[in-house]
Amino acid sequence: MKKRINTIILLLISGIHLIPFYILITMAFKEKADLSSKWVIPDYLYLGNFSDAWKSANLGRMFVNNVLITLIATFLIIILGAMAAYPLSRLKTKWNTFIYTSIVSCMIVPALTILVPLYKIMADMGGISKYWGIVAVHVTFMLPLSTFLYTGFIGTIPRELDEAALIDGKSRLGVFFSIIFPLLKPITATVIILCGINVWNDYQFSVFFLQKTDMRTIPVSLNSFFSMYQSQVNWMAAGCLTASLPLVVIFLILQKQFVKGLSSGAVKL
Repeated sequence: MKKRINTIILLLISGIHLIPFYILITMAFKEKADLSSKWVIPDYLYLGNFSDAWKSANLGRMFVNNVLITLIATFLIIILGAMAAYPLSRLKTKWNTFIYTSIVSCMIVPALTILVPLYKIMADMGGISKYWGIVAVHVTFMLPLSTFLYTGFIGTIPRELDEAALIDGKSRLGVFFSIIFPLLKPITATVIILCGINVWNDYQFSVFFLQKTDMRTIPVSLNSFFSMYQSQVNWMAAGCLTASLPLVVIFLILQKQFVKGLSSGAVKL
């Protein structure tokens, strides 16, 4: 009986989360002139919204921007986060404990609270509407989460592996890249999903730091469908559905590693 109740609760929760996606699909395949309920699946297949959204928002160029920014930022978040986590996990000193606590504390600081001074700094450095500028911002705000996850996971890896490699003559850096880093695949998948998706879907930073039209990302570009004089809901739905497909594919590929990373000490302090 208890198992059935748990199953019903899980199905209800899943249904609630799937409702927005269901409405997104119905609106994406409806003509603008179709005023039927958003809950009703159309009895026809209209693909015009996808082509209109692609052309109107120049999604081809926006996809290139998103891919470049997400790949570079995620790569740096993985490498820098893992390298920072290794000494924090292996060397339990008061100084490292203080650094780790400070890094974790940064996770609770709302990004928008420091947006004005951050914008001033990036403007002085010439990073507005530049790939390196927005990448630097994303890496800065995602590194605490990455370091936190990697630190917990590395703590579950036996220290004997390090000691054996050091005896064989490897340096600390060599031990990290040849022994430790290959064992971080599960938590790396977790970092890719959590941080990569955050960078891909970012709006709060992109709208301020990418002001040139040809530098915009998908979320900023899709926002142009809504204005004081028009509201292209169907185009927006088609654009959002198109933009979400790469994320769905990546999650399906990495989901096993993602679950394994979380269950193998990723959130262990």
